[in-house]
Amino acid sequence: MVSDDVLRTHLQELRRGTVVVASLVALRRPDYGYALLQRLTGHGFPVDANTLYPLLRRLEEQGLLTSEWNTEESRPRKFYRTSDTGEQVLSRLLDDLTAVRTSLTALIEGAPR
Repeated sequence: MVSDDVLRTHLQELRRGTVVVASLVALRRPDYGYALLQRLTGHGFPVDANTLYPLLRRLEEQGLLTSEWNTEESRPRKFYRTSDTGEQVLSRLLDDLTAVRTSLTALIEGAPR
């Protein structure tokens, strides 16, 4: 029997890359960090704030996200949006994700490649 720790580790590894893709998809509509955190969790991508905020900063540094501060509310919030470059990368990532899914399905079903 597989221990919970082993399973949790592999599930975490599997989800790590999908959180990047999910964030780029979700941020096609501008949003701030906490709302994104809730939205990702609500769609089956549970992610910790201590993971998400560094990820957002990294994606912004890579030019995949843009950000701007909204100071019109009582508390200023930084809104993120997928950039044009982010859309291009996202398109490639989604293509690859589709290819991986197709390959896994064929492997599971025993179909020759």
